[in-house]
Amino acid sequence: MRLHTQEWGTGERLAVLVHGIMADHRTWHELVPVLTDRGYRVLAVDLRGHGASARGAYAPQLFAEDLLETLPRRPELALGHSLGALALALAVEELAPDRAVYSEPAWRLSGSQGTLDPALFTLFKRSPRLLRSFSRPPENARPAAAPPATSTTPPTDDRPRHNRPTGDRPTGDRPAADRTTDAAQLSARETARIAAERQALDSWDENSALALSSYRLVDHTPKKALVRSLVQASDPSLLVSTEMRAELVRRGFEVRTVPAAPHAIHRNHFDAFVTSLSGWL
Repeated sequence: MRLHTQEWGTGERLAVLVHGIMADHRTWHELVPVLTDRGYRVLAVDLRGHGASARGAYAPQLFAEDLLETLPRRPELALGHSLGALALALAVEELAPDRAVYSEPAWRLSGSQGTLDPALFTLFKRSPRLLRSFSRPPENARPAAAPPATSTTPPTDDRPRHNRPTGDRPTGDRPAADRTTDAAQLSARETARIAAERQALDSWDENSALALSSYRLVDHTPKKALVRSLVQASDPSLLVSTEMRAELVRRGFEVRTVPAAPHAIHRNHFDAFVTSLSGWL
């Protein structure tokens, strides 16, 4: 199936983005300007059953075949989240990106403990408020710094330009007007995020989750890293356990964690998401 794609930028570098279940290309609305500012042309797909792409049968291999039918070979960067990371891993040998980033990959659809069932995601379709509650980080969670698990803390310059602090003053020492502006920006970002989630949920075919339920006990974890590969995981993670992270390192992956972040790191802890990708964008 040829997928609906959205394109931004005119740079000579190419990045391809693959969203997770219940989402679509709009989930990357904050990442796109970061990439285009770095000289990328960005292509983001809507997986089958999501966004503006067609409906059909659903299986991990079909999601991967769609990527190969739709995307150009040898992009500089390929990034997939959750289900998108599963599809990307199955397609990566033929897609042949220079670098592959797998954010919270759903290589085991039942989760690291074998207790998840994709069929349960249909509940979010019936109750969008439940999705917002599920995706919001706990109020008592500490702010997500992003010291990578296998390298030193990334440099400050890799934070998105529009979210870098003014000078080196702590937030409490900054003028009240600056803090008010920051709060307004955060509110606008949250509003945009919720709107994108709701629009994607409305267009999502929940039959995809029901079909994926039959694959929940299949382990799709790659045997080895076929290209230069990074796994980004929240800590703790329902999908990438501590033991799995260690095994992935043995298989040739670099692994980095983002503490106290929810599953959709790029949506809920965007600055930490970008910081933890230092050297990969």
